[in-house]
Amino acid sequence: MLASIKVKYAQVKAFVLAKVSALGLLLLAGFKKVVGERIYSICVGYVVLGQVFVQTQGRKVQAYYDSKVDKTTPYYQPIVKGYKFFAKSALFVLVYLLVIETNFFFLTGEMPSVDDLQNPKLSQASEIYSADGVLLGKFFAENRTPIRDFNQISPYLVKALVATEDARFYEHTGIDFQAWAGVLVGIAKGGDRGGGSTISQQLAKNLFKTRTKKGFVKTGLLGYIPGLNKLIYKSKEWVTAIKLERFYTKDEIILWYLNTVDYGNNAYGIKVASKTYFNTSPDSLNIQEAAILVGLQKATTTYNPKRYKGKPLAENKAWKRRNVVLAQMVKAGYLRKVDYDSLAVMPIELHENEESPYDGTGNYFKVAVAKYLNEWAEKNDIELDLYRDGLKIVTTIDSKMQIYAEESVEEGMRATQKNFDNHWANQNPWVGENGQEIPGFIDTVAKRTEYYKYLSARFPKNPDSVKHYMKDVKRDMWVYSRNSMGEEKRTMSAYDSIQYYKKFLQAGMMTMDPFTGHIKAWVGGLDFKYFKYDHVKQGRRQPGSTFKPFVYTSAIDGPKDLSPCYLMRDEPFEIEVENAKGEKEMWRPGNANGSFSGREMPIKRALAQSINSVTARLTNEVGADTVMYYAKKMGIKSPLKAVASIGLGSFDVNLFEMIGAYSAFVNEGMHVEPMLVQEIQDQNGKVLQRFDPTMEQVIRKESAQLVRYMLEGVIHESGTGSSLLYGEGDILLPKDNRYARVFAGKTGTTSNHSDGWFIGMSHNLISGVWVGGDDRSIHFRTGALGEGSKTALPIFKRFMIKVVKDPLLAQYRPEPFEKLDRRVVKKDFDCSNGSYALPDSLQISDAELDSMNALLDDNATASDSTGSPQ
Repeated sequence: MLASIKVKYAQVKAFVLAKVSALGLLLLAGFKKVVGERIYSICVGYVVLGQVFVQTQGRKVQAYYDSKVDKTTPYYQPIVKGYKFFAKSALFVLVYLLVIETNFFFLTGEMPSVDDLQNPKLSQASEIYSADGVLLGKFFAENRTPIRDFNQISPYLVKALVATEDARFYEHTGIDFQAWAGVLVGIAKGGDRGGGSTISQQLAKNLFKTRTKKGFVKTGLLGYIPGLNKLIYKSKEWVTAIKLERFYTKDEIILWYLNTVDYGNNAYGIKVASKTYFNTSPDSLNIQEAAILVGLQKATTTYNPKRYKGKPLAENKAWKRRNVVLAQMVKAGYLRKVDYDSLAVMPIELHENEESPYDGTGNYFKVAVAKYLNEWAEKNDIELDLYRDGLKIVTTIDSKMQIYAEESVEEGMRATQKNFDNHWANQNPWVGENGQEIPGFIDTVAKRTEYYKYLSARFPKNPDSVKHYMKDVKRDMWVYSRNSMGEEKRTMSAYDSIQYYKKFLQAGMMTMDPFTGHIKAWVGGLDFKYFKYDHVKQGRRQPGSTFKPFVYTSAIDGPKDLSPCYLMRDEPFEIEVENAKGEKEMWRPGNANGSFSGREMPIKRALAQSINSVTARLTNEVGADTVMYYAKKMGIKSPLKAVASIGLGSFDVNLFEMIGAYSAFVNEGMHVEPMLVQEIQDQNGKVLQRFDPTMEQVIRKESAQLVRYMLEGVIHESGTGSSLLYGEGDILLPKDNRYARVFAGKTGTTSNHSDGWFIGMSHNLISGVWVGGDDRSIHFRTGALGEGSKTALPIFKRFMIKVVKDPLLAQYRPEPFEKLDRRVVKKDFDCSNGSYALPDSLQISDAELDSMNALLDDNATASDSTGSPQ
C-alpha cells in the first residue's frame, strides 16, 4: 500500500514539475518576445552570474559547516532529519498560507481585501421615513440595524458571550491554540470537546461568508473537494481573524460580532433581536435575557424560546440552554454561584415584538417607492440594493395624513361594501351587458390562479381531482372581514375564497401638494396583506367625467380660445363613426338621466353638472386630437386615441397621473410631476441623492384659473360634488365666511357604474379617490348607489374632515381660492348659474364605446364584459 502511494506521488510530482517547466519555458519565450533579443541576452547573463555567485557562496558556507559540525556522532542524522522536517513543514505552511492569501491559480478562492477588513459591509435594512421624520417601515433581506457604539451593549451580554463562546478572548490574538489542543485531545479520546473557534474567527465567518460563498472564483478549485474544503475555509477564518485583531480592538470585535449574528425569527444583529424577543434595547438586557440570546446563537431553532411557550420547563431546551450559559458565567467568574442558583429556577419571560416588512402604514406606497428607486438606479446606472444597503430613504409622505387616508378608505369602504352586499343580497354581482349573471365567471377566474395551475400539473389526466381540491377540500383560513374591522377566521375551499373576494369593491386614494409635487398620502387598496394590487398607479380604469376638465381646458386654452360663458345647448348629439368592423354607424351619447333639457347653457354650468351632450359636442368642436394633446401635455401617460368618446373618459388611466394632471389647475398652469422620494442617505448619513420637483408650464395661467373656477362650481354651485359640504362637511368651510369657495373638483362615474371617481382640490392639496370592482362587470345597478358622488366623494370628505380637525395640520385647512380679477382675466367668467344637479355618469352602452375605441387594443376598450381582472 505504502509503495503504491509512493509511486503515485512520484508520478504526480513528475507531472507537476513537467507542467511547471513547460509553463516556465513559455513565460521565458514571451518575455524574450516582449523585451527583444538584446535585453533578453543581458538578463540571461545576469542570471548566470547570479547562479555562479550563489554557488560560490554556498560552497563557502558548506566548508564552514563541515569544519564546525561532527558528522560522525550518532546524534547527527536524527538532528538533521528533524531540522529538515521542521524546515519543510515551515516552508509548506508558508507556501500554503501564501496560496490561501493570494488564491494562487484560483485554488482556494477569494480572501477579504484590506479595504474589506477596514470597511466591512453588513447586509442591513433600509429604512423608509416620512417627510415629518416618522419611520414608515423597512426593506430587508436580513432585518438588521447595526449598533455603532460598544457602550450601547449590556455588560451582561458581553460577559455571557465571552464566558460561553471564547473564555480566553482577551488573551489570544485571533486563534486560541489552547482551545484547539483541547479539541484534538477530545477527538483522540473519542469524546467531543466542541469547536475551537474564537469570537474573532466566528466574526470572520459571519462577516465575510467564508463558508457560504458560491462560484469558482470565490470558492476556488480545491474548495469543491470534500474534506479539503473544510480545512481551506477554516484556514481562511484563522488568517482573517488574526488580521481583524490587528485592525480592531477587542470591544470593536465584540460589537461587530453581535451585529452579524442571526438570532432566528428574521432577527439579525443584537439590536433587532433584543426588540424581537424582549421589546427592549441591547443596553437594557438583564442577565437572563442576555443569557438566552447568547444561548440562542448555538441553534436558532432548537433553542428558540418562542418554540417552548406554554410547555413545562423539563421540555424547554431554551431554558436549559440559558442555564448552561449562566453556569459558564459562574465558571468564568462573572456570576456568583448563589446568584446562579436563584436565576436558574426562573422561567423565561418574553415580550415579543417581531418586525415585518409590512409593519406600519403606507405599504402600497412602500412598494411604489421600491419600484421607483430601482427604476431610477437602473436608468442612472447606479448599483442599489434596498434590501441590503442600509439606506435611509426620506419620502414625501406626511405620516398623519397617511393614517387619515387609510382610516378614511377603511371607514368609507365598510359603508359602501355594506350597501353593495345589501344591494345584491343573495345574487352574484358579476353581470354582463344584459344585466344577467355571467356564466362560469368564477370558474374562469379560478383557472388563472397559481393553485389551479399547480393542481392541473399534478393531475394532468384527472380533472375530477383538480375539481375536488379546488371546490371540496376546505380548510381554516384568515380572510379580510366583510363585517368588521380587520380579519376573521373562516372555513373555505379555494373556490369559496375566490368567490368571497370577488364580491369586494376595491378603492385607491392619493393626496398631493400641487406646488411641490410631494405625495402626502397613498392608499392603494383595502388592506395590503390581502390585496396586493395597487389601485393608485398599477390599476388603470375609465375616468368617466373626471376626464372632462381636459376637454374644457382645450376649449379655453386651445385654438378656439373660448370662455366659461360660451353657450351650448343641451340637446341630442350624433356623429358618424367607424366601428371595429370598419362599418359606418351613428354614435349618440346620452345624459345620465336619459333626457335632454333643450336649454342653452354656459359651458361652465355644463361642466359643473356634467352634461354629456355638451361635452361630446364640445369635443367635436375643438377636435378630439386637441383634447388628446392637452391631456397628454398635462400629464396623462396612458394610451389615448383621438376619437369622439375621448372627452367622456372612455380610455383607461390611473389615479396617479390624473392627480398630477390636475395640479396645473391650482398651480397657475404649471404641471408638477408627483414625487415619492425627497432624499436618499447611506448607512452613515451621507446624502447620496436629493430629488427636486419636475415642473413644466402646460397651459396659460389665465386658462388654469378659469378652469379651476369652473370646477369650483362642481362643489359650490349645486354641482355633482355639492354633497361634500352637506352635514358634517360644513366643518370644511371657513367660520368667518360660509360662502367662500374653498374647494374645486370633479366627480366621475363610468358606464354601468363600474367606476366611481372624485378628484378634489383645495388651495394647497389635491386628493383623488377611485372605487370599483376588481372586474368591470362587478358594480352597482343604479346610479343612486354607484355614482362617484356616492362611493368616492364620501372617502374624500372623511379624509378632509380628519385633516381639518387636526391642529398639527392647520396649514392644510382649506382657504378661499384667489378671486378672479377682471383686470387680469380678460375672458367673461361671471355667467349665470343653474341651481340643479344631474347624476354624473356616462350612461353610454359598452357597444357604443367599443365602436369609438376601435383604434385601441382590447385592453383599452370602454368596458370589459368578459369579466377579466384589471
